[in-house]
Amino acid sequence: MGKIRQGFIKRVARELFNKYPNEFTRDFEHNKKKVQELTNVTSKKIRNRIAGYITKLVRMKEEGKIL
Repeated sequence: MGKIRQGFIKRVARELFNKYPNEFTRDFEHNKKKVQELTNVTSKKIRNRIAGYITKLVRMKEEGKIL
């Protein structure tokens, strides 16, 4: 079983995803760079977790699981 993401990670990721919907893709590396540009997150670990959750949100949206 995987780890549950913290609420902070989910909240920031959803805010970025809703504010900049066309900036993110299914590519984690691209999303990682965009998170770095759009936020002031200094921790590499937190940045990667946010980018990973955004990648998941993009994939879910494309599959029609979220609006």
